[in-house]
Amino acid sequence: MKQKVKNIPWEAIIWIVALIGLAFISPHQEHFSICPIKNLGYSFCPGCGLGTSVSLAFHGHFKESLATHPLGIFAILVLSFRIIKLFKTQYLTTNNTNNYGERNGNTA
Repeated sequence: MKQKVKNIPWEAIIWIVALIGLAFISPHQEHFSICPIKNLGYSFCPGCGLGTSVSLAFHGHFKESLATHPLGIFAILVLSFRIIKLFKTQYLTTNNTNNYGERNGNTA
């Protein structure tokens, strides 16, 4: 068990926790922002609303999600594919296989 926990990619853990957090927060409540541009007092930030958009998409409000930030649903897809890629890469590395599922050294 210890070996399996050791092999989980940290980047994947971070993205999974972030997506789970966005899935469980209420998109309609005001919350603390870590956006440095917003915290400096500027009203426009190209990334602001992305987290809210992702949260709205997780709650099934797709039209609202697209209105809040058009890249919210796209961000979910990109992060999901990234998580899958990290686990796939880790699996292939741990099992010592190449991209074709063959064991390294057994190419004949």
